[in-house]
Amino acid sequence: MSKTSIPPIKELLVETTLDKRCVSAGSETTAQDPREIYPLQGQKTPGFPDKDCASPTRRFFSLPGPPSGLISPSASPTKVARMLSIRCPEQQTILSGGPITQIHNCRVLRNHTIENDDVWFQDGRIINPTSLYGLRNPDVRINGKGMIVAPGLIDVQLNGAFGYDFSFNCNNVEECLDAVSRGILLQGCTAFCPTTVSSMSETYHKVLPHLGKRPGSLKNGAESLGAHVEGPFMNPKKKGAHELACLRTAPNGLADFDNCFGLDNLRKYVTYMTVAPEMEGVLDAIPELIKECEIGISQGHSVATSKISREAHSRGANMITHLFNAMTDFHHRDPGIVGLIGTENGVIKEQKASTIGQPILASNTGQASVFYGIICDGIHVHPNAIKIAYKSNPAGIILVTDAMGAMGLPDGHYRLGNMSVDVGSKSELEGNPRAAVIKDTTTLAGSIVTLIECVRNFRKFTQCSIAEALEAASLHPAQMLGIQRTKGTLDFGADADIIFLTDDLHVKKILVRGELATSETVGVASSQ
Repeated sequence: MSKTSIPPIKELLVETTLDKRCVSAGSETTAQDPREIYPLQGQKTPGFPDKDCASPTRRFFSLPGPPSGLISPSASPTKVARMLSIRCPEQQTILSGGPITQIHNCRVLRNHTIENDDVWFQDGRIINPTSLYGLRNPDVRINGKGMIVAPGLIDVQLNGAFGYDFSFNCNNVEECLDAVSRGILLQGCTAFCPTTVSSMSETYHKVLPHLGKRPGSLKNGAESLGAHVEGPFMNPKKKGAHELACLRTAPNGLADFDNCFGLDNLRKYVTYMTVAPEMEGVLDAIPELIKECEIGISQGHSVATSKISREAHSRGANMITHLFNAMTDFHHRDPGIVGLIGTENGVIKEQKASTIGQPILASNTGQASVFYGIICDGIHVHPNAIKIAYKSNPAGIILVTDAMGAMGLPDGHYRLGNMSVDVGSKSELEGNPRAAVIKDTTTLAGSIVTLIECVRNFRKFTQCSIAEALEAASLHPAQMLGIQRTKGTLDFGADADIIFLTDDLHVKKILVRGELATSETVGVASSQ
């Protein structure tokens, strides 16, 4: 059936409102609910959930024939066209939009399960195929060949890759962003937060304006969700791979953050920030940063006690940066920041707005109240520790790479901010793994793992389901950032960032905003 052809009268879409007014061909008449005039015998029409189409008072019902009094079987094509022109905005948009693609013969990750289903998308967004029933067929059909179809992965902590570092390449940040975005897209990561390590103020003023939000596309690569600023307001005792000379405190509160970054830079380009809440002035600044700059706050590189970390959480710091790394070790009498993952079983029952400002990382009812990043490379965190954290709070776990410039490249010497990093096999580490360490030390300096490798490791370490492993790198980071309506999901209205995977979780095909991403197409201007 062509896009503009009129369907047979035998199957009509009839719009009704809940005040029992319905629309006839060209005029309004008072009538009963069509389900009463022409009952469906209590059965749902396949593919037509009895749910809101555009507003709480508008629904569409599929009727097996023309209800009496609404439209005659002998009605002229003009009347039928007029009848069918009265649709909800969603349907009008789809019918008048660009080519429609259907992915079939696949297993789809939706609502925490993987089931046989189709995915339809148009103009870079997932669409509801029931809006098209009898009106328009797909223009393109992709055979999923039985593979798993899932949302694209999201990495909320990525310092660099492919020889580039977001904190070091100050004079070619755009080139750096392009290279990293395009490279990780081909690995199945369709969105990320470019991350900066602790730096001097002038570095932030140079690089942050280039690390703000940028849509994903074949030309751009993976979508930039805005910068993650890791430091410099952190504890020197847990500095990790951060340069000691760059670290700061905040005795003057928000003014010190303004002096370091510029509040305008935080508002425009930063999505969330890692701080140590025990450092002078930081705890009191958390709600102000959330309210004034609309950014999220994560706790990390810290020796905060359980009491201080809980207080920071109550003020809006609902994320933990790379759990277990660069923080006080877990102790049964004072679990420190690690203890937050046990807060109310990690699930929020009722979210109320803060008296100072609604935390941007605060989740909706039923989602985690505490999110935590885990570097699942088998080096940063022991598999048993990962399993314990996951069992304590499965809804809050977020897989991150914390990758640095050597990711995707061979052994050698690289940079992480102003720090020199050696990459290669490390006999001083258990198992002699290939790792990145600060030169002439055993201090880990980020990772060289890919996000899909983290997903495979996580499933192996915890024996979780495939759905849980994938959601830990897609849905959960999207929820943490408050973008779960458009990212990390294949729900209707979400961006068509899609990956095809085998059962052993190897990525075989990638779509960004509905366009096929390959080594030949990425970096080329999008057709949309």
